[in-house]
Amino acid sequence: MADDTTDIESPTRREYVKYGGTVLSAGLLAGCSGDAERGTGSAPTEAVTETDTTTADESHSVSMSPMGEVTFDSPPETVFTRLTHHADMAFALGRGDTVTAMHAPDYYSGLWNQFVERLPGVSLDWTGLYSSWEPSKEKLYELDSDIHLADPAWIAKQDNWGRTDFEEIATNVSPWFGNSLSDRHAEPPSGWGDYEYYTLWEQFELVAEAFQEQARYEALAAVHDEMRSTIDANLPPESERPSAVLLAAADLDEIYAYTLDNPGFLTAHTRPFGARDAFEGSVETNSVVDFETLLAADPDVILHLGGFEPNTSLPERREAFKSDPVGSEITAVQNDRIYPQGARYQGPILHLFQLEMTAKQLYPEQFGEWPTYTEGPYPEIPAEEQLFDRKRVADIINGELKP
Repeated sequence: MADDTTDIESPTRREYVKYGGTVLSAGLLAGCSGDAERGTGSAPTEAVTETDTTTADESHSVSMSPMGEVTFDSPPETVFTRLTHHADMAFALGRGDTVTAMHAPDYYSGLWNQFVERLPGVSLDWTGLYSSWEPSKEKLYELDSDIHLADPAWIAKQDNWGRTDFEEIATNVSPWFGNSLSDRHAEPPSGWGDYEYYTLWEQFELVAEAFQEQARYEALAAVHDEMRSTIDANLPPESERPSAVLLAAADLDEIYAYTLDNPGFLTAHTRPFGARDAFEGSVETNSVVDFETLLAADPDVILHLGGFEPNTSLPERREAFKSDPVGSEITAVQNDRIYPQGARYQGPILHLFQLEMTAKQLYPEQFGEWPTYTEGPYPEIPAEEQLFDRKRVADIINGELKP
C-alpha cells in the first residue's frame, strides 16, 4: 500500500494503548498460536516504560488471534469496524453510537434497525459513516478511532496493505483487535502464522474484555445459552427435519447459495438446527445457482438473506419464483416457505433474532409459527411464543444489568 501519510506526524498519539516491541512483532505482524482451551493468543508482553502515563496495574491485556496480546490503559471509546459482526458487538456493549466506520453503513443501518425496532428503548444509526471495505491509512488517521475492531489478516487478504502499514496504524493511532477469518475458517494470507478460529460468542467475550464490559457479555451469553437449551431440547428427530437452502440475491438473475452447516460463525444461526442441506454437497458455499439447480435440489425451505432489508421486496421475490415455469415447481415455493433472513456477518444481537426466526421457519410445530412477513421490521411475536426476552436484551444494551 502506498504511503499516504507523509504530512502526518508519526509519534504515538494514543497514550492509552501500549504496544511493546515484542508484542507487535510476535503478535500483530506474525500471528500467534493460542491457549488450547480459550483459543487466545499468547505473545509475551513487554514492561511498561517510564514514558508511559499509567502503570501496568491500571491497564488490562487481552489476547486474540491474529494480533496476539494487546494492552489497553483504559476501555476504548470510539470504534472503527469493517464488518458487521464487529459493529454488532460494539452495539451489544452499548457503543453502537461510537462506531466511526463500517462496510456499507447505510444498507446495514437500515437492515439492523428492522430488528432494533423490537428492542424497547434502544436506538441505532449508522447512516453516513465512512464505508470501510477498502480503508485507507489517511482516513484511519483522520477518524482517529480508539480501537480498530477489524482483522488485519482479513484486510491483508483483501487489500494492498503490508505489515508496515498495520504496524504504523497500531503505533500511531490505535491497535487492531478483531477476527474475521473465523467466518468460515478461511485460510489466512501467507505469513500470518498460526491463525486461531473462534465461535461468535468466544470472540464476543474477548471483545467485551477489551472494552471491560464483561458483565454485559455474561448477561447476553446467559440469554443465548437459555435459548440454545430450549432449541436443543425441542429439535425433532433427524428423519423429520426439512431440507433447506440459504440464498442471497440482489436480483434473481444472479442467485448465491450458501451451505447451512459449514464451520464458522456465518452459519451460527443455521448449523444448530440440523436441517438437511438440499444440495447434499453438490454446491459449494457462495456459488451462483439458477432455478434449474434449485429445482434439482428441491428444498422444503428457502431462507432468503437480506429479506429484511428495507429496499428489498420479499413479496416480489416470492412472485418471481412463482411466475417462473421452473422456479414454481420447487417444493418450498409451492408451499409458501420462502422466508426472510438478516445477514451472515451477525454479531450477538442479530444472532439472537436469527436463531429465533430460523427455529420458527424450520420447525413451526416445535417453536411456533413464523408470521407471514412482507415488509417492515421484524414481526411482532406474542410474548409467550418468543424464544428470548426483548426487554431483557434491551436493558443489557443500555447497561441496566440486574444484580
